[in-house]
Amino acid sequence: MLDLLNDLIWSKLLIVMLIGLGLYFTIASRFVQFRYFGSMFQIFGEAFKRQPGQLSSFQALMLSVAGRVGAGNIAGVSVAIMLGGPGAIFWMWIVALVGMATSYFECSLAQLYKRRETDGGYRGGPAFYIQHGLGQRWLGIVVSLLLLVTFGFGFNAVQSYTVASSMNDTFGVPTYISGIVLMVVIGLIIFGGIKRIAKFADVLVPIMAFSYIAMAVFVIGSNAGAIPEAFGTIFRSAFGLEPAFAGGIGAAIIMGVKRGLFSNEAGLGSAPNVAAVAEVKHPVAQGIVQSLSVFIDTIVLCSCTALIIILSGVFQPGSEMAGVVLTQTAVAAVVGEWGRVFISVALLLFVFTTLIYNYYLGENALGFFTGKRWPVLVYRVMVIGLVMWGSIQDLGTVFGFADVTMGLLAICNLIALALLFKVGLRLMRDYDSQRKAGVESPVFDPKNFADLDLDPSVWPARVGDQSPIMTGTAASQAPQR
Repeated sequence: MLDLLNDLIWSKLLIVMLIGLGLYFTIASRFVQFRYFGSMFQIFGEAFKRQPGQLSSFQALMLSVAGRVGAGNIAGVSVAIMLGGPGAIFWMWIVALVGMATSYFECSLAQLYKRRETDGGYRGGPAFYIQHGLGQRWLGIVVSLLLLVTFGFGFNAVQSYTVASSMNDTFGVPTYISGIVLMVVIGLIIFGGIKRIAKFADVLVPIMAFSYIAMAVFVIGSNAGAIPEAFGTIFRSAFGLEPAFAGGIGAAIIMGVKRGLFSNEAGLGSAPNVAAVAEVKHPVAQGIVQSLSVFIDTIVLCSCTALIIILSGVFQPGSEMAGVVLTQTAVAAVVGEWGRVFISVALLLFVFTTLIYNYYLGENALGFFTGKRWPVLVYRVMVIGLVMWGSIQDLGTVFGFADVTMGLLAICNLIALALLFKVGLRLMRDYDSQRKAGVESPVFDPKNFADLDLDPSVWPARVGDQSPIMTGTAASQAPQR
C-alpha cells in the first residue's frame, strides 16, 4: 500500500508540482532567489536583532536549519544515491534552486498572516495563511493534521532509525538501546518550549554545520584530482548517460525530488511555521532569510555528503549498504575508522535538534484546531513512542511511511501557495519598491494591504514613519479579525 501511494504521489503528481510551480514562482518573480542572493547576507546581519521576548530572525533561521540539517543530509543523500544513482544529486540541486523561490513565498506569507498569542508571541504557518488568506479553515485543519503526522510521527521515526542504525554500525549498540535513550532525552526536553529550543539551536546548529563542512572539505580535498570526474558522473547519471546507471534517469529524478524535499523541505509547509515566529519589519525579509537555509541545506551540505560518497570509491551499483552506513563507510575509507565515529556523533547532534524541531512543528499544528491541554499530552506520549518504534524498524518501512505523509502535505501546501501567489507578488513588489527608493530596511505598511485579513496587533497602523510594536497585555487585548 505504501509503495502504491508513493508511486502515485511522487511519480505522477509531486514531480510536476514541485518543479513546475517552483519554476513558475521563479520566473514570475524575476528570479527572486537570485536577485536577492547577495542581499541575503546583509539581511542576515540584521537578523541578529531582536525585540525582548521575541525570537530574532536569526533564531528562526537556525531553528529551520536545525530541522533541515539532519538525517536528510547524511542518510537521505546516501539513500538517494543508493536507489537513484549519483544523478539523483543533480535533481536534488534542481529542487533546491527552484525551491528557494517556493520557500521565499511560503515564509513571506506565513509572516504576513501570522497571529499574536496571548503571551505576546506569534503563531503562523500554512494553516493560518490557508484560513485567513483563502478563507478555508477546513483545509487548514487537514494541513495541520498532515503536519502533525508527518513531522511529529513520520520524520521523527526516520531520525531515530538513522541514529539507531548509525550507533549500531559504529559502536555495536543495539538499536532498541538507542531508541530508549532517545525516548528519555526527548521526553525531558519537549517540555522546555520553543524559546528554550531556539536558544539551544542558535548555538549548536552553526557548530554542527561548520564541523561537518570542515570534515567534508578535508575528505574532498584529499581527493581533489577526482572532483571533476565526480561531477561528471553526477551529470551523466542524471540523464541516463553513465553506463553503470544507464536507463536509470527515472529513478534518479524520483529519488532526487523525494530526498531533496525531505532534506530542504522547500514547499513542504514546515519552515513557515518557524518563520512566522520571528519579529521582522517586513514579511519579505524573513522570506529572503529562509530561502538561504534551503541553499545551505542542499547546495552546500548535501553536496558535501554526495562528494564524500562518490570520491571515496566505496559505492558500487547494487551495493547493500543502506542509509547512514554508506556515508560512514565512505568517510572511514578516506580518513580511517575515526571518521565513522565522527559521522555518528555529528548525526546524533543533528538528529537531536531535528527531533525537537519536528516535535515543535507537530505541537504548533495541534494548536491550530484545539487549545485544550490533554491533546498536547497525548501527542507528546505518541511522539516518544514513535521515536522508539522508528529505532527498531527497517529502512523501507520508515521512509515509506514518511514519504506518503510528506507527499500529501506538500500537495496541499503547494495548492495553497499557487492560489495565494498574487498576494505574495504584491508583498514582493512592496519590498522591491522600497529598496529601489533607497530604503535599506523596508517596513511593512498594513494600509497598503487593507483588503487582507491581517492581525492588527501584529501589523499595527503606522504613525508617520514609525511602526510601533505592541507587546504584553496591550498586544493580547488588541482586537482580532
